[in-house]
Amino acid sequence: MVWQTPIRMMAAAAAAGVPEKKSKPKMKPIELKIPPEQTQTITRVLFDIVKEHGPLAIADVWQRVQEVGLRGLTSKRHMKVILRWMRERQKLRLICNHVGPHKQFLYTTWFTKANINPVKPVKDHPSKSS
Repeated sequence: MVWQTPIRMMAAAAAAGVPEKKSKPKMKPIELKIPPEQTQTITRVLFDIVKEHGPLAIADVWQRVQEVGLRGLTSKRHMKVILRWMRERQKLRLICNHVGPHKQFLYTTWFTKANINPVKPVKDHPSKSS
């Protein structure tokens, strides 16, 4: 009887045509290309917005940033990179609101309780009454 070692099992799986499961590649840390003073200002404003109004989706955070008029952010993409950087440094966390087939990813602080309202489909057609 031949003992199956992990190498022999992988070789047998490859010979049988079974694809090998690949692990998720490691992402390198995000390096922001803006001055530290500007980074601190932007992250404070984003943190305050999420803390005051959170949990918020990306679109809601962007809308609040535009209302505030933050000068350091150049675009929505730039804001998303900074939010990802803040998650990496554990300043913010991302939670998933999953109801049925709908998923909603919301940013919140580590200190707030997750008061998540269920996702409700919006109806564009109001009922006609004559």
